[in-house]
Amino acid sequence: MNDFKPHIINKERKVISISGLYKSFGEFDVLKGIDFSLFEGENVAVLGKSGTGKSVFIKIIVGLLKPDEGEIMVLDKQVDKLNQKELDELRLRIGFSFQHSALYDSMNIYQNLAFPLKMNKKGIKKAEIDAAVEDVLDAVGLIDKIKQMPSDLSGGQRKRIGIARTLILNPEIMLYDEPTSGLDPITSEEIIDLINEVQQKYNTSSIIITHDLTCAKNTGNRIAMMFDGKFRKIGEFDEVFDTDDEEIKGFFNYNFIQ
Repeated sequence: MNDFKPHIINKERKVISISGLYKSFGEFDVLKGIDFSLFEGENVAVLGKSGTGKSVFIKIIVGLLKPDEGEIMVLDKQVDKLNQKELDELRLRIGFSFQHSALYDSMNIYQNLAFPLKMNKKGIKKAEIDAAVEDVLDAVGLIDKIKQMPSDLSGGQRKRIGIARTLILNPEIMLYDEPTSGLDPITSEEIIDLINEVQQKYNTSSIIITHDLTCAKNTGNRIAMMFDGKFRKIGEFDEVFDTDDEEIKGFFNYNFIQ
């Protein structure tokens, strides 16, 4: 694993600012008063067990779900007040790396990466598409896979291509949903290194949703520890886990840190 070098973080600018966020489904309360900020150039790893509300949290950030209460500011826009056109424009500035890569199985890798450019940049020339595809494939170390089909790739390679497809629109914010889930330890290290390289090269601000402590420790400038729909503690890794909180200690002890 590459040595993690702290990135230059602009604490004068919040790219995401959330206050008093609540979300319920029927009688089931999922988010119970979330306050959160993401600074420009920062990676924050959101840790928590399954069912704690992590996925609902990022779906609200991109406007896939509406909050019951609270203010959600993303890139200076109040997400829940945007109309569909405004929301679509905002989403072009946010990259979402899905847990299962979400590649089109009927398209080869070049076509998968070219697709968002053709959809969102009308009139773009083929030479520009070619250059952009080659650039992001080079960034994720898979330029030699350009003509292959997704079914020909390993799980780790599919994750890399999924990240490349997200990067091709030059997002300001990256949202990673369980980026190391289902991967062996060596491939997980490669994805961790890639997340850090993306932060350095593209100057992204990122939220990394994970239950993997190794991933959180090695990608997050800060850690946000979620239990039962709330952030119990937010801070640097050692600060969060230097605690007498039995639930946080239990989460730490359940996981293995290299």
